[in-house]
Amino acid sequence: MFVKNFKLKQTGVILSFFLLFIISCTKKQDKETTDAITVESLLDSARNNNRTKEQRVENYLRAYNAIKKKDKKDRKLQNLYFVLKGFHDLKEYEKMDKVNHFFLKEAVGAKDTIYTAYSYFYAGDSNFFRNVQDSAFYYYSKAEKLFLKSQHEEVLANLYLNKSSIQLVYIDFLGAENSATQSLKYSKLFDDKLAQYDALTNLGIASQSSENYEKAIDYHKTALNLAKKNDLNPEYFLQEISLNNIGNCYIFLKKYKDAISQFETALSNQNIYENKPGLYATLLDNLSYAKFKLQDDNQTLGMFLKSLSIREELQLDSKVVYSKIHLSEYFSERDSIMSQKYANEALSLSKKTGRSVDLLGALKQISQVEHKNASQYSKEYITISDSIQLEERKSKDKFARIAFETDEIILEKDKLAEQNRSLLYFFVGSLFVGLLLFVIRTQRAKNRELLLKQQQQKANEDIYNLMISQQATIEESRTKEKKRIAQELHDGVLGRLFGARLNLDSLNKFTDEESIKNRFNYLDELKNIEQDIREISHDLNREKYVLINNFVAIVHNLLEEQKTSFAPEVKFSIDESIKWDTVPNAVKINLYRILQESLQNINKYANATSIFVGLESHDEQVTLKVSDDGAGFDVSGRKKGIGLQNMLSRANECNGSLDITSRKGKGTTIKITVPLNDKSLIS
Repeated sequence: MFVKNFKLKQTGVILSFFLLFIISCTKKQDKETTDAITVESLLDSARNNNRTKEQRVENYLRAYNAIKKKDKKDRKLQNLYFVLKGFHDLKEYEKMDKVNHFFLKEAVGAKDTIYTAYSYFYAGDSNFFRNVQDSAFYYYSKAEKLFLKSQHEEVLANLYLNKSSIQLVYIDFLGAENSATQSLKYSKLFDDKLAQYDALTNLGIASQSSENYEKAIDYHKTALNLAKKNDLNPEYFLQEISLNNIGNCYIFLKKYKDAISQFETALSNQNIYENKPGLYATLLDNLSYAKFKLQDDNQTLGMFLKSLSIREELQLDSKVVYSKIHLSEYFSERDSIMSQKYANEALSLSKKTGRSVDLLGALKQISQVEHKNASQYSKEYITISDSIQLEERKSKDKFARIAFETDEIILEKDKLAEQNRSLLYFFVGSLFVGLLLFVIRTQRAKNRELLLKQQQQKANEDIYNLMISQQATIEESRTKEKKRIAQELHDGVLGRLFGARLNLDSLNKFTDEESIKNRFNYLDELKNIEQDIREISHDLNREKYVLINNFVAIVHNLLEEQKTSFAPEVKFSIDESIKWDTVPNAVKINLYRILQESLQNINKYANATSIFVGLESHDEQVTLKVSDDGAGFDVSGRKKGIGLQNMLSRANECNGSLDITSRKGKGTTIKITVPLNDKSLIS
């Protein structure tokens, strides 16, 4: 009986434990189910577009905390990905980075290649949209390798597009073109029209930046047709953006009529001004610039000023710089004071924007309109240009390292180094000698390169100073003459020298009379070649003399053009004792412009039959005199027009004086006297 009762008790205890175990498991299962429902509910609420952004962010944060504490491993990564993507879509990058740090740790721990790739991709996006471009490129490169390895290609179109945009910013145009081509390939694979448009646009920009304008136009036209055919995002004015890009390419090709057609087509959309004022201002500025290049003054200045006003209101400082550069260029032939004013404002603002491209454009323009400090601006331009080229090379090298030196490659290199260490010791002696020779040769090459750069920089400065004082016709003649002399040297003298040298070498082996006679013949040939070289040298010296003293030639060209194009008889007298090579460039340029303006006024208003132009020097001064027998005018009673104001301004720039004598029916005489020994005018 005792044994029977004991067994019953024992059976009751076991049943009790079994029931407790079942209840415990049920409660745990219910709790896990409740937790899963809670996370799903929070995620659904966060994805609800009808809620405010703040509510959605709060629900994503609560879901994230719940996932970290309670989610099971089999769905933790998936739910973390949903939170990560949610913060990405809401552009909450700081919160996204916090989640991504934990997400990457979990993905790597689970050896999940796809989620690891997405973690790198979103890290790239976070840095890309916060303008930390080098870090963005690094993470995109890591994600790219994993996506390709796993053949998971859905996001590669956007990944390559963003890489292309980064490479464009860092002026790696070849890399940008390659990345954009890959983006186009994957966007076509998944029929993503908007991604195709963006990739084509980046390809166009890369080609335009590489000065391949025809190819750029083809890409932009393809993008335009794609946007038209599929009506892509009209609220973002993609068609108008493409039209602006095409017009820009036509401007670089100097096809200004084609450019005007593109800009006017874009501006025909009445909604741009209200919804996209920045794009409207850009189109207006580009249109007015193209019209200005065609010398079409119809509303051109008004459009320039309206575009500038919009950009200033929107505080688009970089765009304001280009508006003022264009205005300076517009006034360069009309009002030198206004031209210099806008050029100085552009230079001042470009220094505030911190963009090297803006500064280079402003320096180039101000050096063309403010001749007194042209040399200083030229040196600054060259210095900044050289520094930009250096940064370009550094950027390309950096992206190359990022693209090819990921963590996986570094680990593979370490393993390979371990396996080959014994071989490394064996070859260390010979490698040391080779390395020493390589260092010596490299150092010599660097020294030669540095010397060449210094010589090139000096040559560039000299060429730039010559460009200021030369007119287009003289420059064209100089280029043709140099080409002719180069052809003579290459095709004539060098060939003959080479032939004479070879024949003399072969004749040196013989001592017979015939060989001796032939040697004398080739020595005579060398004398002839020497004479040819002397003549070419004289030609070069004459060309140099003309370059230095080309002012008289330029004046002659202007007067000859006046004779052939207009009725009045032209007589002139130029003092041959004037040493024009010692006259400052500022004086020569202003005298030439005053003479040019005087002849234009005579042709327009004077109805003269004869014109006299005189240039003479006395008492360290040079005097330009222009007189005609035309209608004349009342000097005291007439308001000075822009032409006369420009003459007075140019005379003042040279610290000289302007004297105008005229009477109605008695003709007009203009006399300008400027000092030659004023040190402030030395250019």
